[in-house]
Amino acid sequence: ALFGIVQGGTYADLRVESAKAIDGMGFPGNAIGGLSVGEPKEMMYEMLDVTVPLLDEGKPRYLMGVGTPLDLLESIERGIDMFDCVHATRVARHGCFYNNDGRHQITNEQFKADALPLDPEDPDNPTSQFSRSYIRHLLREKEMLGLRLLSLNNLYFLLKLMEKVRTSIKHNNFKTFKADFLARFKDAV
Repeated sequence: ALFGIVQGGTYADLRVESAKAIDGMGFPGNAIGGLSVGEPKEMMYEMLDVTVPLLDEGKPRYLMGVGTPLDLLESIERGIDMFDCVHATRVARHGCFYNNDGRHQITNEQFKADALPLDPEDPDNPTSQFSRSYIRHLLREKEMLGLRLLSLNNLYFLLKLMEKVRTSIKHNNFKTFKADFLARFKDAV
């Protein structure tokens, strides 16, 4: 489907003008572009607060290029339905992995002899048969398998997160889910 793309940078008046014009063109869905390009997070959220209410609720609302767990949850709360982003694989290429406790740097010394899998709470994770120390070793030796395992883990983590989000929305407890998730999840390495 062809989506119109709302633009306007960090200028609320331009976002409003663009959102009204794009929404009025009858596309099957509406996209929001030009955010998450270096502006402060609060500014991105402010622009979503200005833009999303002007877009038809009956059509998918797609936020382009946004993909951190925090940004996904904040955007969903504001009415965004769809996302795409290279974030999960980009941070993996830099040695980072996600689990329910947050984002971690696998090359840190603390993982040198760590026999746990990347996400010890999820035995269905496709990387669960590999220890953190082994994956750390792969990265330190510049073995491509290490990057692939971190990418696979991060993509799996985000897919599971979105499944939990859908369930929480279905049961009308998204805000509670979000608060509980963020109370535990730390995005600093």
